[in-house]
Amino acid sequence: MKKTILVFSGLIIALLLLFQISTYSIISGNLKMEFAITIIAVIFLIVGIYINKKSLQKPANASQSINHQKIKDLEITTREYEVLQAISEGLSNKEIANKLFLSESTIKTHVSNLLVKLNAKRRTQALQIAQKLQII
Repeated sequence: MKKTILVFSGLIIALLLLFQISTYSIISGNLKMEFAITIIAVIFLIVGIYINKKSLQKPANASQSINHQKIKDLEITTREYEVLQAISEGLSNKEIANKLFLSESTIKTHVSNLLVKLNAKRRTQALQIAQKLQII
């Protein structure tokens, strides 16, 4: 948390300095307005790309914390686990069937097996339980 605050504080200070220098340069006549706006836009673009890359790296760490032993303990098959992952993506039974090249009734069977194994009444409840057990 402290690192984030320091990084954003430094970023704000750097941007304020950039604005002050560009204002001074424009007033003194050494820099055209369009060039100053271009420099500021490029800096914001670079900062945006950097922040986006940092934020995209976080979910990769979350996927490593899957409890594979709990999956085995619950006796969830590989296909049922694929269905559970598809449910977590928000797909319907028909979409899951198309994605996994199975019939819709087979998907319904896998979903009902998952509900029994996770002791859930609905798909949303099954997802909540799976997240608590760290299996998705």
